[in-house]
Order: sequence, then C-alpha cells, then structure tokens
Amino acid sequence: MSQTDISSARTANDILAAIARSKSVGDFRESALAAITSGLDDSRVVWVYQQGVDWAVVGSPGIHQHLPIDLAATASDQSEILTQNNWLAIPVCGRVQPAEVLLVHPAKSVSESAAELMAKMLRSGLMITAEQSDLALRVDQLQTLLALAADWQRTQDLTELLHNMAQAAARVLNGDRASIFLWDKPKNQLVGHPALGVEGEPLRVRDDQGVVGAVLREGLPRRWDASGDPEAINTKVGKQLGYTTQSLVAVPLQDGKNRPLGVFEVLNHRSGKFSVGDERFLAQLALYASAAVENSQRIDKLIKTRDRLVKSASDTMRMVGNCPQIVALRDTVARVAPTELAVLILGENGTGKEVVARSLHLQSTRRDQAFVAVNCAAIAETLLESELFGHEKGAFTDAISSRAGKFELASGGTLLLDEIGEMSLGGQAKLLRVLEDKVIVRVGGSTAIQTDVRVLAATNQDLVKLVREKKFREDLYFRLNVVTLQNPALRERGEDVIILAEFFLEQFGHQVGRPPPTLSPSARSSLLNHSWPGNVRELRNLMERVSYLTSGPVVEDTDLAFVLSPASSNDVASVPSNLSLADATSVFQRQYIQRHVDAAEGNLARTARQLGMHRSNLYRKMTQLGMNTPQ
Repeated sequence: MSQTDISSARTANDILAAIARSKSVGDFRESALAAITSGLDDSRVVWVYQQGVDWAVVGSPGIHQHLPIDLAATASDQSEILTQNNWLAIPVCGRVQPAEVLLVHPAKSVSESAAELMAKMLRSGLMITAEQSDLALRVDQLQTLLALAADWQRTQDLTELLHNMAQAAARVLNGDRASIFLWDKPKNQLVGHPALGVEGEPLRVRDDQGVVGAVLREGLPRRWDASGDPEAINTKVGKQLGYTTQSLVAVPLQDGKNRPLGVFEVLNHRSGKFSVGDERFLAQLALYASAAVENSQRIDKLIKTRDRLVKSASDTMRMVGNCPQIVALRDTVARVAPTELAVLILGENGTGKEVVARSLHLQSTRRDQAFVAVNCAAIAETLLESELFGHEKGAFTDAISSRAGKFELASGGTLLLDEIGEMSLGGQAKLLRVLEDKVIVRVGGSTAIQTDVRVLAATNQDLVKLVREKKFREDLYFRLNVVTLQNPALRERGEDVIILAEFFLEQFGHQVGRPPPTLSPSARSSLLNHSWPGNVRELRNLMERVSYLTSGPVVEDTDLAFVLSPASSNDVASVPSNLSLADATSVFQRQYIQRHVDAAEGNLARTARQLGMHRSNLYRKMTQLGMNTPQ
C-alpha cells in the first residue's frame, strides 16, 4: 500500500471520527485500530500498551503466535520507528507517558513517513480522548457529589448515608469495593461503616496496621498497587475474607479541627491502579463523610444531653410520697401521659399542680419539646388574647413588633393553663374555639396558624360551682375535663410530710454544699402536727429556710419557724382530717395555745390570763401536749 493511500482523506477521517465518538482511551484504541486495519488491507495490525509491568494487547495478531514486545519496548524507549523480522514498531507514546506502540506486519506495508504521520494522529487522538474521558469523569464526580449532598440533607440515617457514599466512591473510581472506617479510639480499632463486600459482623481492623493505619496516624492520603511494597498492606483481613488486594487509595476522615475520625478506602481499580485524580475525588468525598460523621456525633451528644436533662428534670419534678392518694395519682399520670387526652388538675394552692403537669409532659412523647406554663390569673383580660395567640406589629398601641403567643411557643409540646378558673368568659370563648379548631390567628393578623399543642389546665376553684353560677362555660369545662387529677392537701398525706421534708433537705443541701441535716424526733412531731395551710409549697419554703439558716447536723423543733396563714380564721379547718378524735383534739389544743403564746410574745403569765387559766395549769397542759415552755 502506498503512502498516498495511508494518508488518504478516508483513513484520516476515520481516525477523526474515532476521536469524536470515543468515550475513553480504550474506545479510541479499538476504533482507531479498526480504521487503520481497514486501510492496510491484508496487513496485521496490533496495538500494544504498557499496563504496570505487563503489556496489554488490542487486536488479533492473526497467524503469529508471539508478538515482538521487546521491539515495541525498544521503539518506545528510543522514540524511534523500528523494524525487526518483518515487523514494524511505530511508537505512539513513550518515555514520560506509559508506552503505546502500533505493531504492523508485514513492515513493508507502511513507509517511514506514513508511519510518522500515523503516530502523530494517534498521539493526538489519545490526548484528546484522555482529556474527554477525564472531563466526563469529573462531570460524573461532581454530579455524584451533588447527589450525595442532596441525599445528606434528606436522610438522618448516618449508616445509610455512609453506605451510599461508599457505593458511589467504588462506582466513580472504578473500584471493586469501598470501606469507610470510623475510629474506635478506646479499643484502638477502625470499624467499617460500611465495609462493602463484607457480610455478617462489622469489619474491625487494628488502627496501627496497614495503609489505613498509616493514613489515620499521618493524616495524609496514600495510594498503593501491586508494584509497591507488599508489606505496606494488611493482608491478614484479606486472607480471612478470601479477598486479594491489588490496588487501593485511602484518604483520612477529619473533623473541623483536623482531628482524626477515620479513613475512607477504595480497593482494586479495574485498570490496575488508582490515579492522582482518583485520590483527589476521594478526598473531596471524604469531606462530606467527615462532616456527616461529625454532625451525627454532635447530634448524638445533644440527644444524650437532652435525655440526661429530661431525666434530671423528671427526678426533680417527681411526685414524692407513699400515701395512697399519691400512689394512685402517680399511676394515673403514668397511664394518661403517653396519650393526647386533655387533663384538668385540681387541688388547693401549693399542692403541686404544676409538678403534676410537668410530670405528664416529661412522661409523654412530647418530652423533648417545650413546656409552657401560663398563669391566667396574672394576665389582664385585655392582654389575654395577645398573650395566648400572639399579635402582629401595629395591632394595638404598644405592639411595636410582631410576637408569637404561648400556643406558638409551645408548638409540638405542652401548654399548661394554670388558674383556668380566673379566665374571663370572653377569653374562654376564644380558647374553646382554638381547642376545637386547632388553629390560631394572631391579634391584628389574618393568617391561620396550625397548632400542635397538648393543653393541660389547673385550678384550685370548684369549676362545677362556677359553671352553675354561669361564671365558667360549660362547653369549655367538658372540653378540658376529659381526665381529672385531684392533688391531695398535704395535711391529708400523713407520713408523706416527713418524706417530702427529707427530700427537700437533700435538694437544698446540695445547693448549699453540705450534707443534708436530719430531723430530730421533736421536729418530726412538729411537722406532722402542723396544719400546712400552704401545703407542699409551705413545706418546701420551710425546708429551704432551715437548710440555709441552720448549721447543725440535726434539725430541732425550735428551728422550725412555722408561718401562720393569714387566711386561716378557723382552727378546726386546719386540723388534718385523717386523725382520731383524741389526736385531732391534741393538735387543735397545741395550735390554739401556740397562737396565744406567740401573741403574748412568749409571756406565759399573760397567755394564761388570755386563756382563763392559772399559769401552773398552762405549764402542765403544755408539758402534756409535748410543747416547749419558755424559760
């Protein structure tokens, strides 16, 4: 075949067409070889190229059993066209780049000038298709990164996200499998999350062995293939899994402060080795994996902290006591809390209605959301709607900015409407509408805002009586009163007074920074005999005073400065109802005598005159009742 034929427009066009349609260097080799073979008629044409320490062959050598690989290597090293034994070796690439050589048989089929022209065209084709292939790979990598970034935003499952990242890395980098190792520092291990291709138990390797150990220790990426040091990789795991590692690329996972989190590794590139570009892409992907791991660890810590705080709040706000009323109340709260039922909490002032409400909240599925308490008695009627439902800027004179109401602030959580019996009829109507429709509209606004709030209500008033007197809406009463919880008065709880007192002493002892004092027998007796008009709140305040003002290890009855309720006008009403007549009489006598002693500022002569008794009889009576007599 003449030089004119070889350099013909048809052959050149065929090679150009091969460049245009080839998606990879491998595609171009096959297409270009087909075009050249067609132009050389009966000649045998083979394309050989270096792959690691071996040579790969494209095309069939025909009747020849052995190819002159040595001739191809020499031609590539010398960058010269060589002939030997009727074979022509045309170097396409060499020296700096891996060798690419075209072998033609018989050699006389191609002139030297035609061979040089062919080599230039093929070399240009290789460069163009390599650039096109790299560009397509880069586009694929960027699309993968974008897809994973979107996936990161959609999923909260770290295991699923890391599995997707490992699969993407193996696909884009033409690897056989991938592993994301997270560092278990206490155990000195790297744990696969995931280890693709490994079934059963998680893959665990020592954190000081192999390439992954070096990457973790040094914080620098590494590549390895079969031409490298075989001692550099940990072959023990491969032998256990029946897997042989031929090449790998590994990059470090680090947090925002460059502290090690683990290693990202891809194994066995299909062409034999990983490139610098592969390492660069894996490093970019590792940034996403590191951020996901760090965020997940931060979220886990926040969840643990939240759970710890919820448990601490539950311990602080728990209903303390062993009397039958409290045991029954705790049982009812435990059964009602997980539901969405409306609860009405009744009881005297100071009996712990808010404690019961918080206990309901902390035992519900809403425990990690807000608990908002509103004292309806403390809000003026004109501000009630704004306080509960919020207002827009300019809705009224003082509305200088928009503000969310309590319903919005408690969204997803629990709202306690304390002292609900004090709410005006107009406020009750608006509240009923919100409870029925679960929609609020801010004062001065027009946008309906959906609410997701569990509403609890509490009062010390007799709502049934208020309903009969037309001071409380009957429909609202039935809407709130799905479940009723009755808090017992402290004077009805017997020995719970001592249990609560010791509980409060321990709490305040921690705050003061000293061991909680113990109660003397006389102090216990005084606590049990007191009428507790202020209920648990009064007892808590008394124990707080004792904790801060007494320094001794034992609390005596002289340390208990009871505060008489200004509202108490009927001594009989303050006597506990669970006492026998004799005990109730003794309690009443002690309270009555103590009131007169206090009024006389401890002067027993004056006290006796007020009571119409002789002083000696008063002394004797106080001694019988176990009361302290002034010296």
